[in-house]
Amino acid sequence: MSDRKFARIQVRFVILALITMLLALSSGDRATLSIAGPSMSKALGISPVELGWMFSAFAWAYVLAQVPMGWITDKLGAKFTILVGLTLWSIVTFAMSGVGWLVHPFLTMLVLRFLLGVFESPVGPAAGRIIAAWFPSSERGIAGAIFNSAQYVSLVVFTPLMGYLDHRFGWEHIFSVMGVMGLAFAALWAVAYYPPADHPKISSEELEYVRAGGGLVDLGAAPVHTNGRVGPKWSDLAALFRSRMLVGIFLAQYGISSITWFFVSWFPSYLVKARGFSVLDASLIATVPAIAGFIGGVATGFFSDWLLTKSGSLTFARKTPITIGLLITTLIIGCNYTDSTTLVLVLMSAAFFGKGFGSLGWTVVADAAPKDVIGLTGGVFNAIGNTAGITTPVAIGYILAATGSFNGALLYVGLHGLLAIISYWVIVGPIQRMIIPEQAGVPSGTAVPAE
Repeated sequence: MSDRKFARIQVRFVILALITMLLALSSGDRATLSIAGPSMSKALGISPVELGWMFSAFAWAYVLAQVPMGWITDKLGAKFTILVGLTLWSIVTFAMSGVGWLVHPFLTMLVLRFLLGVFESPVGPAAGRIIAAWFPSSERGIAGAIFNSAQYVSLVVFTPLMGYLDHRFGWEHIFSVMGVMGLAFAALWAVAYYPPADHPKISSEELEYVRAGGGLVDLGAAPVHTNGRVGPKWSDLAALFRSRMLVGIFLAQYGISSITWFFVSWFPSYLVKARGFSVLDASLIATVPAIAGFIGGVATGFFSDWLLTKSGSLTFARKTPITIGLLITTLIIGCNYTDSTTLVLVLMSAAFFGKGFGSLGWTVVADAAPKDVIGLTGGVFNAIGNTAGITTPVAIGYILAATGSFNGALLYVGLHGLLAIISYWVIVGPIQRMIIPEQAGVPSGTAVPAE
């Protein structure tokens, strides 16, 4: 292979870098309030209850918008949907910097946070579509894992930046700077992203390599036209839930997301209330499990694709690392049986590593979703998964109120890892591309996996 050919064959990894930066930016923008919140509340007289509502407004909107945005992504294409969503959520983020000038800052922030959730919701469905289009099956594990690692990258990159902006310039500048960065990235997205078949830099060798490996290279920014279809139909939604495989994948993602939401909601409080750390120490210590999660999240992609190459079984290659990772996650329950701070940190880091190692959900969606409705499938997948963001913090709150201890909360989290394992092995069955009945030319009410 010539150097020139080798250089040109890497276009798909440039696209992967783009969507990874996209997720990191969206994760940073949704976290702006967590960093600006203390200073903002003090300056504007916002109560803790009001701040809680502002946090939850994003989660409700994000969950409710997933399925409609998945449908829109399949209808209009990933490039256009992301460009519009990114531009609008960046404007919304920038607008948050000016709420201090208004008469009702709380109500304004409530509306803006809700809109942020709506406009960020296409990221997951569009990314699932892009990974399915740009990567062959043998590389989707790596691609999905690197994409998913963006949530950890965001913690490392944007949290210190936002803390510095708050300390040096004031809370308003967290929103203004992040908003401007988003608009700049929107301009980059507009000129840099293309579907595979239309990309001006891709070589015919790379395009054929992706196509031959199962990449859906004809999924473009324009609506999909196959079998007389123009984009997805709402009847496709019912077809997804008639697939035992997809229902199992959706349920497993709920279990995995419950683990995530413990770490992003109650984990710092656990360190402070149950382990006696100061708030400052807890914020620093919490980065250790995040780093472990990043390592696990990237490693699982390489391991899964290596298993696929060696075994030739997509089901074995995806389910094995998911199972190993989630079994490691159950080590979090061991924190109930030790008083050693060091051991607690080791167990928590191992649990977060396991959570990252077991997070191959977006890869599985790219492998299994019907090709004409990957965005819709990703929307359902993300909506059901992120429902845990509503239920898990509340459930743990009730457990703490009833018992006065985090022991039950850690058991709750660990059991959700087991729920995901059981779902993959008992419900999901073989992982393979599902075909909507009308696409396969079979009677309605059946779902036919691709060969």
